[in-house]
Amino acid sequence: MSEEKSLNFLEEIVQEDLSTGKYQKIHTRFPPEPNGYLHIGHAKSICLNFGLADSYGGKTNLRFDDTNPVTEETEYVDSIKADVRWLGFEWDGEHYASDYFEKIYGFAVELIQKGLAYVDDSSAEEIAAGKGTPTVPGENSKFRNRSKEENLNLFEEMRAGKYRDGEKVLRAKIDMASPNMHMRDPIMYRIKHANHHRTGSTWCIYPMYDFAHGQSDSIENITHSICTLEFEVHRPLYNWYIEQLGIFPSHQYEFARLNMNYTVMSKRKLLQLVQEKYVDGWDDPRMPSLSGMRRRGYTAAAIRNFCDRIGVQRRENIIDIGLLEFCVREDLNKISDRRMAVLDPLKMVITNYPADTTEHLDSENNPEAENNGGIRKLPFSKELWIEREDFMEVPAKKWFRLAPGAMVRLKNAYIVKCDSFTKDGEGNITEIQCTYIPESRSGHDTSGINVKGTIHWVSVPTAVPAEVRLYDRLFKVEDPSAEGNFKDFINPESLEIVQKAWIEPSLANAKPGEHFQFIRKGYFTADEKLSVPGKPIFNRTVTLKDAWAKEIKKG
Repeated sequence: MSEEKSLNFLEEIVQEDLSTGKYQKIHTRFPPEPNGYLHIGHAKSICLNFGLADSYGGKTNLRFDDTNPVTEETEYVDSIKADVRWLGFEWDGEHYASDYFEKIYGFAVELIQKGLAYVDDSSAEEIAAGKGTPTVPGENSKFRNRSKEENLNLFEEMRAGKYRDGEKVLRAKIDMASPNMHMRDPIMYRIKHANHHRTGSTWCIYPMYDFAHGQSDSIENITHSICTLEFEVHRPLYNWYIEQLGIFPSHQYEFARLNMNYTVMSKRKLLQLVQEKYVDGWDDPRMPSLSGMRRRGYTAAAIRNFCDRIGVQRRENIIDIGLLEFCVREDLNKISDRRMAVLDPLKMVITNYPADTTEHLDSENNPEAENNGGIRKLPFSKELWIEREDFMEVPAKKWFRLAPGAMVRLKNAYIVKCDSFTKDGEGNITEIQCTYIPESRSGHDTSGINVKGTIHWVSVPTAVPAEVRLYDRLFKVEDPSAEGNFKDFINPESLEIVQKAWIEPSLANAKPGEHFQFIRKGYFTADEKLSVPGKPIFNRTVTLKDAWAKEIKKG
């Protein structure tokens, strides 16, 4: 009998709430702000919110926290929806905080009428100074004791556009001596004369996150509002607004967000990389954005598996990016057809093979798939491309590839022996000459010869040129944000472009997004943005093994 998987703390809470009858069904939400593209950190939140609802027969809303018109765009809304669907989830309702602007405004008016909110004319600097410090109480604003009537009138004038940006704000009246800085008369509304991506110029005042978020949860009857740990100190304010308004008591729970080495997760920093052209857009395959990972060839299944493996914790920790790459390799190994591609070509001429002859050899598509994923025919001829690194003029100790007098097996083909090689005027090896053993064909070998090395190849007459992009980690240190300017730690070798690799003909019409294992070279995908049939461009998704682990051990 297999051992049951233990529940995480959020699953325990949900089970308790359902078993006690607190809720008949749970309702979660994923509430991104549309001011950038989703990244791998958001994937954890998506999998958690949708996963909890799926596990317990509940529902999940997709709600856009669009309360800042300056930074938000429809482009980001569209990309977020595409990413959530790509991960394999479908939301119950699609909502926007802007759907509730009128209702949230009404909540603010209600708090003013209760004497729990006031209009403050102080500048941002004066408000910040008056907040005090964690150990020193704040000071009441001189505008704190305005009458309800005056506050209602001023707030209405704010909405009507009478005042400039920053001229007035609406603040909650709570406790300027609270040990929780977020409870010291927080700002509820600010003036922003900016065009909103959905409401246009209808509004010029916008609710702050803390005032809009809990109320939006309540309007949607969200039972479990799941946030990352940095919002734990916001929870008393979240509860205060709901209690004072007497609305549906949504409850906030916090978990540790995903922190991963060799990357940055800050939207602000990612935006810098895009705007300052360190990367080619949000979907650059080196970015931790979901669109970038998809373009690089990461699969949704691998990311879901990764999120499941790291689990849900209450304590912050750093996840090794190697675990994500392991999950990607594990999935791609099962679904990727094997193909031949030579990235740094050196010509091999088989001197005793018939000229003008092409033989078609059987080659497995994927030995890890059921029925090997089928068999394809691989053209073989007198002239082949092999990897330059597979020949060594003066072989090193324990060298099992080609060298003068050495023998290797050509994958799915024959055993060959290197007899000679040719150099150009600068001493570069331009060609090697070999003989093959006709009786050694793979699957039909009667030669009795055993060799230790096997190399891949592509037949010259049928080889197709292709561009191959070798992507690596964007940063060369584990924590690029630890000190100094994070951009100083960008890995200069994060992208190498091979302008003219040679690929087997079956790859010529690879569909964008299709996955392959290039034998001995790694996992690759046809670029979903740039690759077209007949002119393929392949992105390396991940190497076959963790090369970085070796580098760390060396260091």
